[in-house]
Amino acid sequence: MVAWHDADKIAKRIPENLTLLTDLYQITMAQGYWETGKADTRACFYLFFRDNPFDGGYSIACGIDGAIELIENFKFSDSDIEYLASLPAPGGGALFKSAFLEYLKSLELTVDVEAVLEGELVFPREPLVRVIGPIIECQLLETALLNCINFQTLVATKAARVCSVAGGPVAEFGLRRAQGPNGGVSASRAAFIGGCASTSNVLAGKRYNIPVSGTHAHSWVMAFETELEAFRAYAQVSPTNCVLLIDTYNVIEGTRNAIIVGHEMEERGEHLTGVRIDSGDLAWLSKAARGMLDEAGLESVKIYASNDLDERTIESLKTQGAPIDSWGVGTRLATAFDQAALGGVYKLSAIHDEETGEWIPRIKVTEQAAKATIPGVLDVRRYVREDGSLAGDMIYDVNFPVQEEQVIIDPVDATRRKKLGSYRYTQLLSPLVRSGQVVRESEPIAYARDRAAKNVAGLDPSIKRLLRPHTYPVGLESDLFERRDELLLKMRGI
Repeated sequence: MVAWHDADKIAKRIPENLTLLTDLYQITMAQGYWETGKADTRACFYLFFRDNPFDGGYSIACGIDGAIELIENFKFSDSDIEYLASLPAPGGGALFKSAFLEYLKSLELTVDVEAVLEGELVFPREPLVRVIGPIIECQLLETALLNCINFQTLVATKAARVCSVAGGPVAEFGLRRAQGPNGGVSASRAAFIGGCASTSNVLAGKRYNIPVSGTHAHSWVMAFETELEAFRAYAQVSPTNCVLLIDTYNVIEGTRNAIIVGHEMEERGEHLTGVRIDSGDLAWLSKAARGMLDEAGLESVKIYASNDLDERTIESLKTQGAPIDSWGVGTRLATAFDQAALGGVYKLSAIHDEETGEWIPRIKVTEQAAKATIPGVLDVRRYVREDGSLAGDMIYDVNFPVQEEQVIIDPVDATRRKKLGSYRYTQLLSPLVRSGQVVRESEPIAYARDRAAKNVAGLDPSIKRLLRPHTYPVGLESDLFERRDELLLKMRGI
C-alpha cells in the first residue's frame, strides 16, 4: 500500500523565478513609491489570519518553504521587464515608465524576514511572517508570500483535523480533484505535514520524499470477465501490495472473492494486505466484511475505506464502531472542502523614521472592530506550563519592554485577560532572511510533520474537538493593547 523511495535519489528542484507571481497593483504601487521618493523608506509588514479555518480551534503553519524559494530566486528577468514594458495604461501610453523598469531590473532584495517554523501551531491575529525592509521590496513580496502560505496552511490544518480523529493511517489521494497541477502538489505536501501517512501523488512523492500509496481502480475489475478473475490477476502481479477494491459490484460478494484469493495467496506463502470499500454505508459494510474475513481466518487483512471522507464523516464512522484500519481521503482534503480560503492578510504595521531612528506604528482603522490591525514591530511569545501544556500566546512589540506580570488582553474583548508571568516561554518567529539572503535551511518536510504531530498531540482536547472548540488564549501584551487603543482613537479623531 505504501512505498518509500531512496531520499538520496531525490531530483533537485529546479529553481523557479516567481517574481511576477504578484498582483498588478503591487507593481503600480512600487512605481509610485519609486516616483515619490519613498522606495527606500523602511517599513514593517506582518502576515496573519483573523479566524481559524473550518470553525476549528487551531491551525498548522505551512508553505514557509515556498517563501524561501521565492526570496532566493527573486529577480526581474529580461523577459519580465519586456512584458511589463508592453502593458498599456488605461488612459493611453505605457503603464510603466522605462526608468522605473530599469530600476526593477537591477533590484535586489535587502529585506529581513522572520517566520514561524513549518508545522507550528498558529492562531488568529498573531504574525506567521514579519518582513522589514525598504517598503518597495516589502510590497513586491506580499502577494507571493500569501499565495505560498494561505493554501498550504489551510490544507495542513484540514489534514491535522482528519488525522486527529482517524486513529489510523490516512492516505491523501486528492490529486485528480485538486486545483490544477501546482495546487495538487502543494496540497499533497501540506497534507503530509498535517499528518497524512502517504499520498497517491507520485510527483509530490518524488519531489518531497513523501511515501506513495495506491491500490487499483474499479476499471481493473471491469477489465476482466469476472471479479474473481480480476482479483486473482491482481494478486499475481502485486503479491506484496495486494489491496483489493471490493465494491465494484457488490461488497458482500466482493468480500467472498477476496477471501478466496486471500486463501490462495496463503497457499503460495503470500499475504493479502487488505480490502478497500469506496461506496455505500461504510459502517455497515465494513462490519460485514470484517466479520466475514475473521470467520475465514483472515484476521490480519486490513480494511481500507474511502468515498468523500473528511474529519466529520470519519468521526461518525468511529463513533459507530466501524472496524476500518486505514482511510483514504481525497477531494475534501486536497481542496480543503467547506472552506475556500484561509483568509490570510499582509498588513503594514510600522514605518521607520530615519531622522529619529524610531519606528512609527501604523494601524488600519475599519468600520469592523475585529478587522483593526495591530501596530508595531510584532513578535509572539508562546507560554508553556511545567507539564508541557500550552498556557497562551502573547503578541508584543519588540521595541518596547514587556510588563513584568506579562498580561495578555484579547484584542477584540478587553474583559478577557490572562497573566502569564509565571510560565516559561519561547519565541515563535525566527530568522528566515537577513539582508535579502536566506539564513534558514530548507528542512525535510518529515521534520515539519513531526513538529505538527507533537504540537497537535499536546493541545488540550477541548481545543481539538470539532464542534465548538475552546478558544486558545491569544492576546496583546497589556501596553501594546493600550497603545493600539490610543492610536485607534487618534485615527478616528476622538
